[in-house]
Amino acid sequence: MNKDQVKGRVEQAKGAIKETTGKVVGNERLQAEGKLDKAGGKIQSGVGDAKEKVKDAVDKL
Repeated sequence: MNKDQVKGRVEQAKGAIKETTGKVVGNERLQAEGKLDKAGGKIQSGVGDAKEKVKDAVDKL
Protein backbone atom coordinates (compact mmCIF):
# COMPACT_ATOMS: atom_id res chain seq x y z
CA MET A 1 0.00 0.00 0.00
CA ASN A 2 1.45 3.37 -1.00
CA LYS A 3 0.98 6.91 0.31
CA ASP A 4 -1.61 7.86 -2.30
CA GLN A 5 -3.79 4.89 -1.40
CA VAL A 6 -3.63 5.69 2.32
CA LYS A 7 -4.25 9.42 1.87
CA GLY A 8 -7.13 8.73 -0.49
CA ARG A 9 -8.86 6.40 1.91
CA VAL A 10 -8.36 8.84 4.80
CA GLU A 11 -9.92 11.62 2.69
CA GLN A 12 -12.86 9.36 1.84
CA ALA A 13 -13.45 8.69 5.53
CA LYS A 14 -13.18 12.38 6.46
CA GLY A 15 -15.57 13.23 3.65
CA ALA A 16 -18.09 10.68 4.84
CA ILE A 17 -17.94 12.12 8.36
CA LYS A 18 -18.40 15.67 7.05
CA GLU A 19 -21.28 14.62 4.83
CA THR A 20 -23.07 12.81 7.65
CA THR A 21 -22.51 15.70 10.04
CA GLY A 22 -23.91 18.09 7.45
CA LYS A 23 -27.01 15.93 7.09
CA VAL A 24 -27.54 15.69 10.85
CA VAL A 25 -27.21 19.41 11.54
CA GLY A 26 -28.94 20.47 8.34
CA ASN A 27 -25.89 22.24 6.90
CA GLU A 28 -26.00 21.78 3.13
CA ARG A 29 -22.59 23.41 2.62
CA LEU A 30 -20.87 20.99 5.01
CA GLN A 31 -22.67 18.10 3.34
CA ALA A 32 -21.47 19.26 -0.10
CA GLU A 33 -17.90 19.66 1.18
CA GLY A 34 -18.05 16.09 2.47
CA LYS A 35 -19.17 14.79 -0.89
CA LEU A 36 -16.35 16.69 -2.58
CA ASP A 37 -13.78 15.32 -0.12
CA LYS A 38 -15.04 11.79 -0.71
CA ALA A 39 -14.75 12.20 -4.47
CA GLY A 40 -11.24 13.62 -4.20
CA GLY A 41 -10.21 10.78 -1.91
CA LYS A 42 -11.60 8.23 -4.33
CA ILE A 43 -9.57 9.75 -7.16
CA GLN A 44 -6.37 9.85 -5.10
CA SER A 45 -6.91 6.27 -4.00
CA GLY A 46 -7.38 5.26 -7.64
CA VAL A 47 -4.11 6.95 -8.58
CA GLY A 48 -2.40 5.02 -5.80
CA ASP A 49 -3.93 1.77 -7.03
CA ALA A 50 -2.66 2.47 -10.55
CA LYS A 51 0.84 3.23 -9.24
CA GLU A 52 0.80 -0.03 -7.31
CA LYS A 53 -0.19 -2.01 -10.41
CA VAL A 54 2.61 -0.42 -12.43
CA LYS A 55 5.09 -1.15 -9.66
CA ASP A 56 3.97 -4.79 -9.51
CA ALA A 57 4.26 -5.12 -13.28
CA VAL A 58 7.80 -3.67 -13.25
CA ASP A 59 8.80 -5.96 -10.40
CA LYS A 60 7.71 -9.00 -12.43
CA LEU A 61 10.04 -8.05 -15.27
